[in-house]
Amino acid sequence: MKKIHLLLLKAFIRPFFVTFFIVMFILLMLFLFKYVDDLIGKGFEWYIILELMYYASAANVSMALPLSVLLSSIMTFGTLGENYELVAIKSAGLSLQKAMMPLLMLIIFISISSFVFSDYMLPKANLKYGSLLWDITNKKLSFLIKEGVFNNSIPGYSIRVNKKGEDGTLQDVMIYDHTSTSGIAKIIIAKEGHMSSDEKYLLLKLKNGVRYEESSGRNTYTNQRQELTRMRFSETDQKFDISSFKMNRTDEQDFSGNTQMLNLKGLVKKQDSLSKDLDSINKFSTANINSYYKQSNYVKGYSKIQTEPRKFKSDVLNSFPKHDRLTIVQSALDLATSVKQTVSARMVDHEDRVKNIIKVQMEYQRKFTLAVSCLLLFFIGAPLGAIIRKGGLGLPVVMAIIFFLLYHIIATVSEKSASTGSLLPFFGMWLAIIVLSPLGAFLTYKATVDSALFDVNYFKQLLTNLFKKQDKTNTSP
Repeated sequence: MKKIHLLLLKAFIRPFFVTFFIVMFILLMLFLFKYVDDLIGKGFEWYIILELMYYASAANVSMALPLSVLLSSIMTFGTLGENYELVAIKSAGLSLQKAMMPLLMLIIFISISSFVFSDYMLPKANLKYGSLLWDITNKKLSFLIKEGVFNNSIPGYSIRVNKKGEDGTLQDVMIYDHTSTSGIAKIIIAKEGHMSSDEKYLLLKLKNGVRYEESSGRNTYTNQRQELTRMRFSETDQKFDISSFKMNRTDEQDFSGNTQMLNLKGLVKKQDSLSKDLDSINKFSTANINSYYKQSNYVKGYSKIQTEPRKFKSDVLNSFPKHDRLTIVQSALDLATSVKQTVSARMVDHEDRVKNIIKVQMEYQRKFTLAVSCLLLFFIGAPLGAIIRKGGLGLPVVMAIIFFLLYHIIATVSEKSASTGSLLPFFGMWLAIIVLSPLGAFLTYKATVDSALFDVNYFKQLLTNLFKKQDKTNTSP
């Protein structure tokens, strides 16, 4: 390998890793902002949140990797062009295509690695991420007693504490017990107490208190009196079940059938099973609806008499007697209502199956689009950096964001159209690549012939020459 190739590889690898980790960090921050309400106040250990972020970062690779390839390629060739190193490379007899060859081999390796990642590692990461996120979002807020506020976290109880010490001591405790089937609450008031808990239960040791219980007593039609029982105690224990506040891990196999958690082989299997189910639904619906239109065939096979079909010159209803027309119309309406109800019930199931098949086909194509998008954005970024001849984090970042947003918008719109059935799943997933491929070829050609496509001075000179020509035409007799 030539020294020029090593120079290009070193110049590319450093900004690639820097931009990749920066983009991953930004996407993780956006993830935390999105789920901050589900994470705060539930008493999660730090390693649970780190585990969730680790699995979430795997899903962000599909956006971070193409953007990093685009930005680093623009920065690399922009810096080489700004320092006139591309001129030196071309003067040494190497064309731009030959100079890009080692980087192209590196990008092909990255693309193949991204395909392997999306087919083997990403489904497993999505499985763990989905199950963990489900457990986190369904976990209750951690049990916390605040001073002077009623806590209703434990079902059937309301607990209020006037003062709470750091060692678990409580002052002026009031507990409302709503677990009675009669709907009448029991009240416990204690001057002091102590709180302790384990993984399943919360234990309150109360001292010097009163327990009030109200019951219907001898409540009859003639004697509507109620009984109030008051019991004083010097010490008592109250035990509460808080096992629901602990996060229980769900079995990951419950989520294994999700489309995003399958590899290529699993997607093919799921599509086949969904297609068979759809065919069964269509056959059953056809047979069910056809039964409403079949004529009576109880004499079929017993008679060989064939009659010609009868032709009606006017309205069919007029050929029946007047006293039977109302009955015939009502029977037709009942039949039409039955057909409509049958079709409506089957259409919902049919649409769900079709949407699931579309999702599977889109996810199948997504395994390949990530790899191809890295190649496409390299062929856009490398010649673009050679044309603009600017390095650093200024103009290259702006250009990279513009082209990546163009790619992302087209991809998002086409995916939405494919998910609704407006586009075929194949075109929905590949439309952005198909649209931007001519742009990559055009920029590569312009960079090869040293075009001044983004040179401001070049456009200024064009405008100056244009105005000069207009002045000459206006002054000529």
